[in-house]
Amino acid sequence: MKRLIRVAQGLEPADLVLKNAEVFHVFTGEFILGDIAIADGYIAGTGSYFGIEEIDMSGRYIVPGLIDAHVHIESSMLTPYQFAKAALPCGVTTVITDPHEIANVCGTKGIQFMLDATEKIPLNVYVMLPSCVPSTEFENAGAKLLADDLEPFLQHPRVLGLAEMMNAPGVLTQDSGVMEKLRMARSAGMHVDGHAPGLTSSQLMGYAAAGITSDHECITKEQALDRLRAGIGVMLREGTAAKNLKALLPAVNPDTAPYFMFCSDDKIPAELLESGYINDMIRIAVSEGGVSVANALQMATINTARHYNLKDVGAIMPGCKADLLVLDSLNPWVPLQVYKDGRLAYDQGRLVQTGTELDSSDLEHTVNVGELNLDALRLPLATEMAHVIGLVPYQIVTKKATLPVKRVDGCAVSDIENDVLKLAVFERHRATGNVGLGLVKGFGLKRGALASTVAHDSHNLIVIGTNDEDMLAAARELQRIGGGICIADGGEITASLALPVGGLMTNEPAQAVADKQAEIIAKAREMGVPEFYSPFLTLAFLSLPVIPSLKLTDKGLVDVDAFKFIPLGAK
Repeated sequence: MKRLIRVAQGLEPADLVLKNAEVFHVFTGEFILGDIAIADGYIAGTGSYFGIEEIDMSGRYIVPGLIDAHVHIESSMLTPYQFAKAALPCGVTTVITDPHEIANVCGTKGIQFMLDATEKIPLNVYVMLPSCVPSTEFENAGAKLLADDLEPFLQHPRVLGLAEMMNAPGVLTQDSGVMEKLRMARSAGMHVDGHAPGLTSSQLMGYAAAGITSDHECITKEQALDRLRAGIGVMLREGTAAKNLKALLPAVNPDTAPYFMFCSDDKIPAELLESGYINDMIRIAVSEGGVSVANALQMATINTARHYNLKDVGAIMPGCKADLLVLDSLNPWVPLQVYKDGRLAYDQGRLVQTGTELDSSDLEHTVNVGELNLDALRLPLATEMAHVIGLVPYQIVTKKATLPVKRVDGCAVSDIENDVLKLAVFERHRATGNVGLGLVKGFGLKRGALASTVAHDSHNLIVIGTNDEDMLAAARELQRIGGGICIADGGEITASLALPVGGLMTNEPAQAVADKQAEIIAKAREMGVPEFYSPFLTLAFLSLPVIPSLKLTDKGLVDVDAFKFIPLGAK
């Protein structure tokens, strides 16, 4: 600190001075021509400085490292090491992650892995502890985490609080387990993130009264404003599965902007590499949403830092980490260089800092299903009508449809002509033999089957298909390779991606995963899945019983709005 004070006053040289740049000041929303002095990895000051090393940045813009307010790293299918290497070129230097994906598979061992794996990478990774493992009692996960299981992690310096409280009904009815977790976070003075799709009026107020201070599940301007009025900060989400940014930008104005943050929730490698990350959200907000450059940058940096009380990120000011983006222009927001802790980390297409990969072998071999056979896929139906999951383009919410369905020998079967397909969820953690069966309308598949062990949030084995034989072949392939995603067509496996780490992640580089994903997605498109669905992410959310309106778990069909199981058959 003493040296930083001396350098800030110009009494001794900085380690590095970035000179003559247009420097963005988050608290005033302006770019000012000047220097940035860096000492021991931290910013000493802005203005006019001299240093041991000086780099002329004339004609360039420098902004703080970008922050993702809410992301599940595991949903990228990359280990933290590989994720950091994909995020850094986009200018993202800090993320707030909720490791509930790996926690649902591996419990506390999964949380500890994510903390350990993010120690030596060029990315600031702060952790919100998974609040709902499993997300509800409507499914079987690989673990069940209570307040006592989570409490030891509160001592970790990078743990900020309790992650998205998905069990909104449990909050409103004061469920004892939910209340214990909320009390734990409050007594530690920590944050509690929200997850409140569809909550309105007094229910929303009750949710806010529990001390929940954010939500990333808004899909309309009105929902966003309702949350702000309840004192809940809004995370504008632009992920791979759910893209809500454009719909929510009309709620952003100079008065409300300080209470909005950017987040991805989930992001697959192909999108990170092709369209970008939080930097692309800035572009969309400014060029398509009419948001000012200042407000967009604030939502991408300081707003999240202040929300989580992070004192050393999100701004270019004395005492902050020297996490910086160097830009040639303010459009298209693609960094020329990225500095991490005052050192060049990314330079014009080349990663300079990469960090260290942590061994993940302890989290492998997690696909433990019961016997897989055709009988498990039989779906008896005594009625002509059935409750069917209706897909919604570009969204992870679904509709609850009641439709006539095709039956053969008293069993519901896929109906390609009417785009109604069979869906199965196999419990894959303890080989219980549980299988949930249902029907989905709108997926578009004309032949074959798609399967995945990425199936939110309990990450059981989920498969959708036009016929039972391909569905079985796809499920067996994932059992063989230890988890991942695959396609079966005509009884053969035509494409697959192994995800051996918890059945969720791979140690392969982002580009290799993106290439394989592109091949698999192209195959799914060729088989009929339309462009407005990301095939495997859409599939992954069909088993999440906290997102309206109808979902399927290994235990059965869940009416999320009524928060109860319902039969397949309908009157």
